[in-house]
Amino acid sequence: MTNVAIIPARGGSQGVPGKNLRPVGGVPLVARAVRACLAARRVDRVYVTTDDAAIGAAARAAGAEVVERPADLAGHTASSESALLHALDAIAASGVDPEVTVFVQCTSPFIRGEDVDAGVALVAGGTADSAFSAVETYEFLWRDADPSQQPGTGPVVGQNHDARHRPRRQDRRPDFRETGAFYVMRTAGFREHRHRFFGRTQVVPVSELSSLEIDTVEELALADAVAAVLDRSGEPAAAAPIDVDAVVTDFDGVHTADTAYLDQDGRETVRVSRSDGLGVSFLRRAGVPVLILSREQNPVVAARAAKLQVEVRHGVLDKTTALRQWMDARGLDPARVAYVGNDLNDLGPLSLVGWPVTVPEAHPSVRRAARVVLSRPGGQGAVRELAERVLASRPEWVGVVSEVSSGAPAAHPATAIPAAAPEPAAAAALGTVLRG
Repeated sequence: MTNVAIIPARGGSQGVPGKNLRPVGGVPLVARAVRACLAARRVDRVYVTTDDAAIGAAARAAGAEVVERPADLAGHTASSESALLHALDAIAASGVDPEVTVFVQCTSPFIRGEDVDAGVALVAGGTADSAFSAVETYEFLWRDADPSQQPGTGPVVGQNHDARHRPRRQDRRPDFRETGAFYVMRTAGFREHRHRFFGRTQVVPVSELSSLEIDTVEELALADAVAAVLDRSGEPAAAAPIDVDAVVTDFDGVHTADTAYLDQDGRETVRVSRSDGLGVSFLRRAGVPVLILSREQNPVVAARAAKLQVEVRHGVLDKTTALRQWMDARGLDPARVAYVGNDLNDLGPLSLVGWPVTVPEAHPSVRRAARVVLSRPGGQGAVRELAERVLASRPEWVGVVSEVSSGAPAAHPATAIPAAAPEPAAAAALGTVLRG
């Protein structure tokens, strides 16, 4: 018996632009859905059906297989059922014939694997033909008596209760509200009826906390704010790989805590992290180009880059153009570049790349533009976290960390990357970098 989970995730989104790649707790919504399915012991294969290359890349990085969704099934009028049926045909063509299909939606960021398992058990065990996640509700629901009127402007009538009788909560039987998180179906029955509900339908009760669904920017912000509380791991997504070919970072607020020390002579110094420095050495050893791109003219920026042996462009007013030129000169695909920023002047560069990344304390507008929000603060391990997540994306890079830690000779292309030549005054400024 094979059970599969299918996650439809189209590139277009009506309410929240780019919703399926928006991060909650530092993880893109599509990746959260994949991880929930992988956590379900009764799910054997996880697929994401999408028309968007970036979503497909994020899904693969999270551990899913990807089905290419045709354009005519990816518009805002296309039904989820049509995408599921297409995906099932593609899955069958690959030799997989699932008995149970789980339809999972990215818009529910707090799905628990054990809840999915409960739904699969109902269907696989023959108790139900279809099932769905739901929460108990004791709410009294009302509807307009005259459906031709503007909603809420005229008389209303009770829907799930007799308005003349108001029982206590403990005396009522609950109703069930669909959460939209997941639906479980006997595959043969779904193919026959072409709809998610058929035969004997049962609910899979889930907690109110895990039922949050994202359809608006406000709900996205709420989910992000409470992710650290609801996530079972306590580390929202530190392990999610970031599959890129190059890394570009701002300096202030990324390599530093966005603060500086000023002495009585007006000299500015900054505090940086040794852990971040080691993370950069991991990237260099793996052959991943690194660029520090900063508006600051302060020679301390060039000094830090020289110490890290990476390229630097500082005193750059138009960071967007500078980043585009740098990528063009190296033949880099912007979709496979990560840019890490923290403030409003990073919005332009973030919009250019496939992996816009921010530190957790970034400006709210910048966080909203991010695909990934790191869990470690700027100047306190953010660059190290990024480096480890980049290395985690490719099996051939797994040994890099141990090599660097042991001082073993480099066996990776990074040894061919020339150290960035210090810019004017960089050598003198090296002494102003405080290593934390």
